[in-house]
Amino acid sequence: MEERFDEKYFLNGAGDYTIPLVRLDIMPENTPEEMKYLYDLSVIDDETEYLGHPDSVLLKNNDILTVYPSNHGKGALRTKISHDKGATYNDKIRNQPESWKNSRETPTVYRLEFSDGTPDKLLLVCGNPDWKDGVISTGGFNYSLSDDEGKTWSEFELCFGRNEGYEFLTIVAFASLTRLKENGRFVDKWMGFFHTPDFVNYKTILSFENGKPVFSVPEPYFADYREIEKASNMCEVEVVRSDCGKGDELCLITRSNSKLYNSLLSFSTDEGKTWSKPVLAPSALNGERHKADYLPDGRLFITFRSIERDKEKLLKNDPDGSRSWYSEGWIAWVGTYDDLKNGKEGQYRIKIAHTYLNFQNEPDILAGSDVGYCGNVVLEGGTIVTSTYGQFGERNEDGTYKTYVVSKRIRLSDTDKLI
Repeated sequence: MEERFDEKYFLNGAGDYTIPLVRLDIMPENTPEEMKYLYDLSVIDDETEYLGHPDSVLLKNNDILTVYPSNHGKGALRTKISHDKGATYNDKIRNQPESWKNSRETPTVYRLEFSDGTPDKLLLVCGNPDWKDGVISTGGFNYSLSDDEGKTWSEFELCFGRNEGYEFLTIVAFASLTRLKENGRFVDKWMGFFHTPDFVNYKTILSFENGKPVFSVPEPYFADYREIEKASNMCEVEVVRSDCGKGDELCLITRSNSKLYNSLLSFSTDEGKTWSKPVLAPSALNGERHKADYLPDGRLFITFRSIERDKEKLLKNDPDGSRSWYSEGWIAWVGTYDDLKNGKEGQYRIKIAHTYLNFQNEPDILAGSDVGYCGNVVLEGGTIVTSTYGQFGERNEDGTYKTYVVSKRIRLSDTDKLI
């Protein structure tokens, strides 16, 4: 078995994490009643054989709106709404835009807050990659806006499409969206990120003129480190602002799709104009499609798809000996911005729920990797509601596992006790 390992897979940051792992996929006997909720899953949608890639936004009335495609990445957008803080999802947007039926990418949704007193807007964005399925991509990205807390939405509007002479086959637009500062104060501008099939990463700046959105022409922002960007297949980045989202530094967390590197960390002190030379993230944070949120106590809760590259763990946990990495599934990392800044491992990890591989009948540390792309919201009081897609134990008629969308509620004051 040792011969299957090419040493290049175990360079570039590979190794095991040493911080504790809290497992919420198996409920221990004698679990106190008040802690049992940690092991429960709320089904958002399981109506078809495959639903995936959700994102969520907290509405002003404390409802949670979750959006997701009807298949892997592409497919008509679907919505569900929770009126009870993520316990159940029994409602949906009425009269969704017709153009949403033709979505070609995973949706992302964000709240836009304005400094001039303009009421908040919700922004939904979908890219237009080339799936090589016989449908010619329009390129660019589509966006919809809501001015009434998600009750109604505008039809998709295409930006930087091929019809305008651009060739951006955007993937996961916007993987992150960051409100910008000028002269130390927040302004009504937002920096959005996406990547293209050649793993060039772009940014565009969103602003508003006379109430209408304006996006700057996308430009590569990591060109100074193109060799690293290309070798790691850098993509689907998350951006975290220092000082609980109020500071003057940005931290970029990448997905290294080549699996030859750990995730990368890079920092900017000039609002994303330039970035520091990337460094390898600790293995505790290695994964794909990170989504980060601050908690009231100042800690970060970052969800992602686990990618494990440690050689000894792989020998132990890879059942067929054919892979150079494996996944522990749906993971959350708990730590601080200082941990990110200083390359520390963080406080602990959480295995939120088990995503079953086809041969499994019960939870294990080895898990399905078709998971992540989480929609996270933080409720008043600090309860996190995190959602994802995956195979959680429900089967189709033919016996295969169904892929569907679920959520879980977590209070770190409770997971702290499980350490």
